[in-house]
Amino acid sequence: MIIFDRMMWKKQSGLILLLFLFLQSCEITDMQFDNHPRGNFDALWTILDRNYCFFEYKEIDWDAIYKEYSARITSDMSNDALFKLMGEMLANLKDGHVNLAASHDMTRYWQWQDDYPANFDPTIQKHYLGTDFGIAAGMRYKILEDNVGYIYYGSFSNDIGEGSLDQVLNRMALCHGIIIDVRNNGGGSLTNVERITGRFFNERKHIGYISHKVGPGHNDFSPLYPKYAESSNRVRYQKPVVVITNRGCYSATNEFVSIMKYAPNVTVIGDKTGGGSGLPFTSELPNGWSIRFSASPMFNAEKEHIEFGVEPDIKVEMLKSDMDKNRDTIIEEARKWIKKSN
Repeated sequence: MIIFDRMMWKKQSGLILLLFLFLQSCEITDMQFDNHPRGNFDALWTILDRNYCFFEYKEIDWDAIYKEYSARITSDMSNDALFKLMGEMLANLKDGHVNLAASHDMTRYWQWQDDYPANFDPTIQKHYLGTDFGIAAGMRYKILEDNVGYIYYGSFSNDIGEGSLDQVLNRMALCHGIIIDVRNNGGGSLTNVERITGRFFNERKHIGYISHKVGPGHNDFSPLYPKYAESSNRVRYQKPVVVITNRGCYSATNEFVSIMKYAPNVTVIGDKTGGGSGLPFTSELPNGWSIRFSASPMFNAEKEHIEFGVEPDIKVEMLKSDMDKNRDTIIEEARKWIKKSN
């Protein structure tokens, strides 16, 4: 998931404050729903109706969905039955950032990943890392035998220190290039995205846009505000870089891949990412259940939605013939690309 981080958005603090104020105006306090099955269902539907940001883009008829699912509400239905029904309704949004959380369970939508080939096998990865790899701030790294650096970063929730990045990049300074493997990275903190991407830009670069809901209508959005990748004033890598991806790249990782496509000397190889470009916020139902939802859409620099994923520069899938030999097709293609670039 994306963790809302004030450092990432410090240049837009006024806009974020306005967004919080608007979302607070759409809380239960001004909607007055009773704490019974119908009241909780209506509260959930209304919170999303006012605040969810992808209705038009995904062509979702939210009113029709209300008619379909509200007809199944009964006054005596159990909490488990109500929770299951709400989860089925939320699945229509096709959004991994939409979760209803109760004390006993949490709804989730995983088809953005589960309906596609994995294109990653940790067992095969071990044949590349071996047992003598380095570990620094959530990164596993090694210089492969062909003098190509390999870094695996499995979660943007693992905080990255500037000193750790300095050390890893300095150790790989003599490599022909490096592979940054973010497959199966489900996201985390956007601050870590900012710290890593800054090491691959030599100047400030426009990399996308963000918009905010400014009213309850499905199309009530602010203008698009530009986002920039900042160039780090510490160690920056100047040789070829390949970012390798699969459908398991979601949320903050989706944003990372989108940004890296604008960096010089960077090529993205693998499968399309899983998506998840909506900045999530949370509200609460009368019974105390919490609902998380996408409230602010993010776009690439061409003003294109990346909610459904980022396409690689070179699409490569794992081949069974390689896997039978403990070879990772995507890593091997990345190594070839780096050699070719040199």
